[in-house]
Amino acid sequence: MDSTDTTADPQRPSDHVDGSGPGDPGVNQPRLGPVGYLRFFWRQLTSMRTALFLLMLLALAAIPGSLVPQRTADPNGVVQYKADHATLYPILDKLQVFDTYTSVWFSAIYLLLFVSLIGCIIPRTKHHWQALRTRPPRTPVRLTRLAGYRTVAVQPDTLATTTSGTTAADGTDAATRLPSVEHAVTRAMALLKRSGYRVERFGDSVSAERGYLRETGNLVFHAALVGVLLAVGVGGGFGYTGQRLLVEGQTFSNVLGSYDSFNPGRWFRQTDLKGYNLTLDKFVTKYEERNLDALGQALDYSATVTSQEKGGEKTTSRLGVNEPLSIGGTNVYLLGNGYAMSVTVRDGDGNVAFKDTVPFLPEDANYTSTGVIKVPDSVPDQLGMVGFFYPTASKLSTGAYASAYPDDQNPLLTLQVYTGDLGLDDGVPQSVYTLDTSGLQQIAGRQSDAASVELKPGQTKKLPGDAGSITFDGVKRYVSLDVHHDPSQLWVGGFAVLSVLGLLTSLFVPRRRVWVKVVPRTGAEQGEYDLEYAGLARGEDPNLERAVADIAQRHASDLGVRMPQ
Repeated sequence: MDSTDTTADPQRPSDHVDGSGPGDPGVNQPRLGPVGYLRFFWRQLTSMRTALFLLMLLALAAIPGSLVPQRTADPNGVVQYKADHATLYPILDKLQVFDTYTSVWFSAIYLLLFVSLIGCIIPRTKHHWQALRTRPPRTPVRLTRLAGYRTVAVQPDTLATTTSGTTAADGTDAATRLPSVEHAVTRAMALLKRSGYRVERFGDSVSAERGYLRETGNLVFHAALVGVLLAVGVGGGFGYTGQRLLVEGQTFSNVLGSYDSFNPGRWFRQTDLKGYNLTLDKFVTKYEERNLDALGQALDYSATVTSQEKGGEKTTSRLGVNEPLSIGGTNVYLLGNGYAMSVTVRDGDGNVAFKDTVPFLPEDANYTSTGVIKVPDSVPDQLGMVGFFYPTASKLSTGAYASAYPDDQNPLLTLQVYTGDLGLDDGVPQSVYTLDTSGLQQIAGRQSDAASVELKPGQTKKLPGDAGSITFDGVKRYVSLDVHHDPSQLWVGGFAVLSVLGLLTSLFVPRRRVWVKVVPRTGAEQGEYDLEYAGLARGEDPNLERAVADIAQRHASDLGVRMPQ
């Protein structure tokens, strides 16, 4: 038989078409216009699947922010990254990797997620509100197909107790009197209400449902996520971050000019800076001294600081790793540390041309550090020095120095000295950690006739060519501080707690329906009937059958009826 011959098959209607053929006009599908396409894309964007995908994408997009330094948090780290990765830096900079959290691509994902969540929440909230006001559904005709189905016969031989010898008002034996249908239904309604169900009576049956708190928790969870996004986006505009390198004995004041670098939010105003002072009294590092495999490794470091808010009293506090100091509406974090050299430089005329404490940047785990000393006021020529500091100096077989231990047990400072125009009067900003030696003449160091100047604390050495002298006054420790003001912290914390509570509610509150039905027994004595119990879960509910059994047990016990074995 030809499969295309529909008239040969009596089971098929005469107008049935198996598929396309020579005379088949095809299926005419409606075409989507501009509004239809907009509606389609809106539904895709506001689906929960898209929201979850965007949430995962946002987490992935945040990864570069933890792999490379960010300009808002570590501008010096970005400069160092540029020096260390000269080829890769321009590519990452064009991709805005160093400004990950304000980049175009991160902001796009952020805004799409924000819109998607709102588009999910609003219609679901409306639907949930309507469901809360809707009556429970009618009792199904056949409960046998539902989960946890069980039946209990209500007849004289199933009564739990008897009262033989007593007589009812109508003359029948009280031992044979059964609970009425009305009583059974009423007691079922009362039992289900006490168990937290919404109940509705339909004839001789009770329909009950519970678990709407599950959807409420789900909506609270997603609304809290929107709250977190909103708090971070808006709160970040009123916040600021700033960095300051502070040497022992120095004081930092919370004013704009005291910061080494400062990154304000979009709506920041200078009046947002609360007045306070912070003095670094002492910095202490604890090193590993027993385990030879980890000798010299830093175990802990902390700073003792004295703080004073405007109009307040001085207080002494400990500032440690992951132990920020909260003051003046800001959190002050301890990021790094190093050594600073206190030096005095006299020029060729014997006058003090420079006297200050200069921070050096650590280069390795043993805190071999490098730094630059610039003396623009020296006469007859300006002086520039590139220094190397060794906390515990030891001489290698090659004659070079190295630091054998990070603590300053044998401190040594070596300097390569240059003379000439430092370019500080050209108006072009320069880094305090680098020295442009082009156009300068080296008078002490590898490229000159004189060796590098070597100093221990307290020593003074003359510079070649009657350029003056330098005194190594001593070594101090410094810390790198990050000052962070975020007015959205409490809001973000509150929404985060709310989201966790909502998530736990949506995970552990079951959504279920339970029915109790009275079915008269066919051919039985008058007043005998069966009680039927069954349930239905929305989603997985491993405890549904147990819950139905418990309701049946309690209801039967309330009526004085024995459960079947």
